[in-house]
Amino acid sequence: MVGAPLSLVVFSGGFDRVHYALAMAAAAAATGRRVSLLFTGRALPALIETGESGQPGWNALDAADDGSPPARRDDTLIGRGVAGFEELLTACAALEVGVIVCEMGLRALGLPADVRLRADIPHRVGGIVTFLGAAEGGSVLFV
Repeated sequence: MVGAPLSLVVFSGGFDRVHYALAMAAAAAATGRRVSLLFTGRALPALIETGESGQPGWNALDAADDGSPPARRDDTLIGRGVAGFEELLTACAALEVGVIVCEMGLRALGLPADVRLRADIPHRVGGIVTFLGAAEGGSVLFV
């Protein structure tokens, strides 16, 4: 690996913030850095298989910074030549970005223990101690 590890705590549920965290993770991994993401708080819907609408869970993220719903903001970004949410999420998986789903965050949101997380995104359920172990020796960003 090239460069110090990069670890991101993805806490905010705002679509634009989670999208940008994925972009940073994919870019760092593509340049040879070891990357870890801790999904917690309002960002957890990004990893839920499907929401009540039958759409990917990330559609339940909070509105984008411009106030638009996640799906509409994603379409806008794609139309402007920016990688969409699905593209970034699957790129992170392909680039072997480590994804930790915070067990405390799941409980704090009141999500059931058997919530269906995306099977196509390799992840492990853990906590802050797990994340800190993965982050050792590198930079930590809070999004």
